[in-house]
Amino acid sequence: MNDINLLFRKRIGLNSNEPIKIKNISLILELTASAIPFENLCTLSGSLDELNEDSLADKILHRNEGGLCYDLNGILYLFLKENDLDVQLIRGSVYVPELKGFSPTGRTHAAIIMNDGGMRYLIDTGFGGNLPLRPVPLDGSEIMTPTGEFRVKKALSEFGDYFLEMKLKNKDTDWRTGYAFDSRDPVDNVSDLSEMKKIITEHPQSPFNKKPLLTRVNANGSMVLTETSFTRWKDGQVAKEEIDATQFKQLAKEHYNLDVK
Repeated sequence: MNDINLLFRKRIGLNSNEPIKIKNISLILELTASAIPFENLCTLSGSLDELNEDSLADKILHRNEGGLCYDLNGILYLFLKENDLDVQLIRGSVYVPELKGFSPTGRTHAAIIMNDGGMRYLIDTGFGGNLPLRPVPLDGSEIMTPTGEFRVKKALSEFGDYFLEMKLKNKDTDWRTGYAFDSRDPVDNVSDLSEMKKIITEHPQSPFNKKPLLTRVNANGSMVLTETSFTRWKDGQVAKEEIDATQFKQLAKEHYNLDVK
């Protein structure tokens, strides 16, 4: 049996005695985003292994890989639940500006809702370079975070009853939609996210089953690695360099601790 609590703490560099409360969720989100990359290498391999506690622990806590939203929020959900927090997994649909609409893959974004002291919060460590790094209240409050401004708007859509909206630091001048999500239909078990994984792996319009994408976010900025470029945002400055296949493998190892075959 996997000790998700201790293994997750070790992976993100969190003290084994640190209590997990709403007041330090922001710290956990920062450490998680910095330590565990958002990446699609497993998706590119075509793996359709079922998502469950053992498979997530093996992938992220034993093999030290990253993953997509269902992997990252799946393992975070298990960790928070093991620490007796009132959390639920939820499904959402990502808004795609280039399409001027929501993803053709449907409700294939996984996130977490946490209940604490009569308040509800959206928690997400699997939204690529768009992470709030903070719990976002569902009451509509606008919050300022190291990565920008975020808020949750209550509004009905075909994908749920709320929208996450954001203004990313040094990138957005106006509020824009991140994704719609449904708080009324929680996911009962991480294994139920396997269907989401199958769609992302096989759907012809999935953005993650064609080319490698590796992302890491911290309080000072983010870095995005593709097979042709490496882009870094730090303290409002952006630096982009074109790379080749050899450099891609080197950078994946150096900055994401991932071995690319």
